[in-house]
Amino acid sequence: MVRALAFDVFGTVVDWRASLIGELEDFGKHQGVQRDWAKFADDWRAGYVPAMDLVRRGELPWTRLDDLHRRILDELLRGAAIEAADHDVNHLNRAWHRLNPWPDSVEGLYRLKERYVITTLSNGNVSLLTDMAKHAGLLWDCVLSAEIFGHYKPDREAYLGCAQILDVAPDELMLVAAHPSDLRAARAAGLRTAYVDRPLEWGQPGRYRVAFEPGEFDVTATDFLDLADKL
Repeated sequence: MVRALAFDVFGTVVDWRASLIGELEDFGKHQGVQRDWAKFADDWRAGYVPAMDLVRRGELPWTRLDDLHRRILDELLRGAAIEAADHDVNHLNRAWHRLNPWPDSVEGLYRLKERYVITTLSNGNVSLLTDMAKHAGLLWDCVLSAEIFGHYKPDREAYLGCAQILDVAPDELMLVAAHPSDLRAARAAGLRTAYVDRPLEWGQPGRYRVAFEPGEFDVTATDFLDLADKL
């Protein structure tokens, strides 16, 4: 029996790409510069895994995602020949704290919360996830982060640490995510899995879509409302 649901956040609960593009457009207007902000957002997100790998390999000490995002952002701004005041860059970096939810997220989480404990299980740091919850109206029972465990997903310690903190067995915890790689790592750690389709995560239907086998995950849903119906 599943007792708790842990949610990947970026792309699964919130529309990071459209949110970032809007923030970047505002930044560009304020700075008086014009760039391909959609590509800038994609490049910012693309630096996420390589930056975490620096931590995994020991080339960086444990580093909060906010600080990894700032490291990537600084490189992108230099590459785009954009100079801005530090406070403006700090505000832009905190755009990740202000991401907007998918249209079904708030209602779907409300329904799921009636039956299950619901928590984040994200690589975002705790302050980022807390600010995002306030901004987006996400009614989590608790906010759990890779920061708490000192391990970024897909490290096994993040999934098992979540189960331990919630005082449930791994197979009583279900990871909800739009990314098969995250779900496969959770399944390997003994968790149950629910795939939620987010075809517009990268702006175009099917862009960067990762294939998976029918029945590979315990539940497959079109959105959080469908997930609530199926559970």
